[in-house]
Amino acid sequence: MEFELIAKTFMGLETVLAQELTQLGANNVQIGRRMVSFTGDKEMMYRANFQLHTAIRILKPIAHFKAKSADDMYEEVKKIDWSNYIEEGKTFSVDSVVYSEEFRNSRFVTYKVKDAIVDQFREKTGNRPNISVSNPDIRLNIHVAEDKATLSLDSSGESLHRRGYRQESVEAPLNEVLAAGMILMTGWKGETDLIDPMCGSGTIAVEAALIARNISPGVFRKEYAFEKWPDFDQELFDEIYNDDSQEREFTHHIYGYDIDMKAVNTARLNVRAAGLTKNVTIEQQDFKNFTKPENPAIMVMNPPYGERISTPNLLGTYKMIGERLKHQFTGNEAWVLSYREECFDQIGLKPSIKIPVYNGSLECEFRKYAMFDGRMREFRSEGGIVKTDKEKAEMAEKHRFKKNREFKKRLDEEEENEAADIRSFKFHSLERREPRRADEDDARPRKRFTNDRKPSFGKKEFKGGFGKADRHTGFDKKRKRIDNDED
Repeated sequence: MEFELIAKTFMGLETVLAQELTQLGANNVQIGRRMVSFTGDKEMMYRANFQLHTAIRILKPIAHFKAKSADDMYEEVKKIDWSNYIEEGKTFSVDSVVYSEEFRNSRFVTYKVKDAIVDQFREKTGNRPNISVSNPDIRLNIHVAEDKATLSLDSSGESLHRRGYRQESVEAPLNEVLAAGMILMTGWKGETDLIDPMCGSGTIAVEAALIARNISPGVFRKEYAFEKWPDFDQELFDEIYNDDSQEREFTHHIYGYDIDMKAVNTARLNVRAAGLTKNVTIEQQDFKNFTKPENPAIMVMNPPYGERISTPNLLGTYKMIGERLKHQFTGNEAWVLSYREECFDQIGLKPSIKIPVYNGSLECEFRKYAMFDGRMREFRSEGGIVKTDKEKAEMAEKHRFKKNREFKKRLDEEEENEAADIRSFKFHSLERREPRRADEDDARPRKRFTNDRKPSFGKKEFKGGFGKADRHTGFDKKRKRIDNDED
């Protein structure tokens, strides 16, 4: 049986996410603001969490209603039979997103929803469920737009941008979902080499390798919120998790460079943790020393903006980028994400595509530079295409969002619980795990096992790198790695 679902994402990535959902087989895909609605069954919900590259979280709406006052909100929430969703003895939490003159404080909405649920259990059973903000069994999400409210089950839990492969981070790292969205917007899926000349912690390189090999980004995750639901289908999810039939060979290569050796070591650690060293090479190099690659390639870069990281001679850096592209990258295409118009001006090249996209609270642009030899007129006369019809249509769609400046004004009004998804730049360093040993085999997880189906390894040494118990101390169920993808 199909039901309504909502995939949330960053502003500017809605079209890319909708394309992903369509390819996944979702029905009734409709683009909204920072979200895409669709319909599907339980398997589709599991796959959306596990396989989408550009989704932040997947919500399952359970009620739509109007609430013009706090009392209306309380009564409407209390009408729902919560015993269908929250088992006795389980904990829950509520996240609120509010755009309303009546409900100006998202915490107030959160408290009213919690009160209604707790009161219903107390009246029916004499007991009340406990609230857990850090690790609840059931996560709820309520979205209020004026007097219209949607109450949903959060099937993801921890934001989906937190893949699980990041071991170390650098200052102001690029969000994984945004990096994947950037790569998908270029149309690249592994047909050529890919270069990130300012790779930082290697996010673009790793996400590009996952896309090129069609590896599900959820393969590194510790757990999903839906695994704690009363109707969770363990066998179905194990089947989805262990199915690698969609993966493909990647015959080209990905190169990441950075001037900072600390960033290079961090990126190498993350690439190794993802089991992608045969596809990705990270080296120390100043972009001003970049020379033309031997093979055709696409370049995707996220240079410093001068906002979160102080960059001496920022404009000089962008001027150097333009000089290197013009003289050392002809015959290829380059994509640059940046924030300041004066920075783009210093590149000194005319972009063929400009796509507005948000990097946290910063309204950025993702620009394409077609580095053809000679003049544009000669390039076109020889049959060269600077911008395809599809790219023109997608660019027009993206500019629809740029006209709506209301988003920037409302960002500060977002509730604190949702801010983790929007401003996720510092999250990776909060839960640092011990780095993997240098001599440990490259591998990514594959097999999941319930307690009664754990494998027997006999005398062969088992090198646990990303088994669920290894990633989450004390959580001894499921997911032991039994194969080595780098053999």
